[in-house]
Amino acid sequence: MQVPKLVIFDCDGVLVDTENLANRRLAEWLSEAGFQTTFEYCRKNFSGRSIASVQKEIEAETDVRLGADFVERWNAGLPDLFAHGVEAIPPVRDFIEKVRAAGIAYCVASSARVSKMHITLGQTGLLPLFEHSMFSSTMVARGKPFPDLFLHAAKTMGFAPADCIVIEDSVAGTQAGIAAGMRVFSYHADPFSDPEGLVKAGGILFDDMRELAGLVPIH
Repeated sequence: MQVPKLVIFDCDGVLVDTENLANRRLAEWLSEAGFQTTFEYCRKNFSGRSIASVQKEIEAETDVRLGADFVERWNAGLPDLFAHGVEAIPPVRDFIEKVRAAGIAYCVASSARVSKMHITLGQTGLLPLFEHSMFSSTMVARGKPFPDLFLHAAKTMGFAPADCIVIEDSVAGTQAGIAAGMRVFSYHADPFSDPEGLVKAGGILFDDMRELAGLVPIH
């Protein structure tokens, strides 16, 4: 396996531990709006997705209408939701530092808005490592599981897709990376992750960030 020229990190679930907080809130909001659901369903089906794509899917497949301001209300509530309790995925900082030491370019590409990444990465002390290269699904026409975001990140950073690897934790993100023509390493330490779905999507599975430096050739 060749040494990558660019490492693309997903944010939620890879750099910061936010998926459970966000999906518990999402299940509450959707149920209150008439789409009866559970945390487990949201965690499995909506993780790694933009909130706009979640709304679009629900309104296309059901009679539930979440409202024209749903996305804005969701984003407005994130600072409060993540004000306490957001932690970095252990020990992802060590791997980032190894990538930096090897002189390999890296960035973050997330379904979340850049403003949300500023909150969560800021809470965990990782923001200074990524301020130079943050990419959001709001920058492209289609979010994950489509490849647009990862292709945009690679093009902006100046690398061909084949020279990039993606670190993901969601099925949608893994599908997006594979569709972009990149190697994808899929993290599944969370008990609510979907290892079978990640394998089916084409990811190389790992469940300990300490293993990643051994799986990814960075020297």
